[in-house]
Amino acid sequence: MSGRTHSQRFRLHRDSVPKARRHVQATLTRWMLAAVADDAELIISELAANAVQHARGIGEFFEVGLRRRNGVLVLEVSDSYQWQLPKKREADPEDIGGRGLVIVDSLSDNWGVRPRESGKTVWAHLAISGREAASPADLAATQWPCDEA
Repeated sequence: MSGRTHSQRFRLHRDSVPKARRHVQATLTRWMLAAVADDAELIISELAANAVQHARGIGEFFEVGLRRRNGVLVLEVSDSYQWQLPKKREADPEDIGGRGLVIVDSLSDNWGVRPRESGKTVWAHLAISGREAASPADLAATQWPCDEA
């Protein structure tokens, strides 16, 4: 079962974060990808929480996208906020927040951000074959036009 795609819109509200998490769990269960569901849920949770926190007031919705192709699950969260694109940084042990992308970085095989016409999409790749890390060749084969910056 390769090549599956699904997306769902959610309101930019904090109540939507657990809804997005449950949606990912249900979708991955239907796709028989329970082995990666916990990591995927946590990644979507962090990305959705960032969208709710930073894009509120910019738009009404964020969108969660799931794609399965070539042994890789691509998780995406798109919103209308583009002024400050997220980037990797070290978490300060004294901060009470700011660890979301550190978690995404540690759970995913790769992640990044790309601007859209109005906003941005933050994406993460998870290997689904035996849950081992995807090889660079697998990840290279999983570049879709929407992954290009």
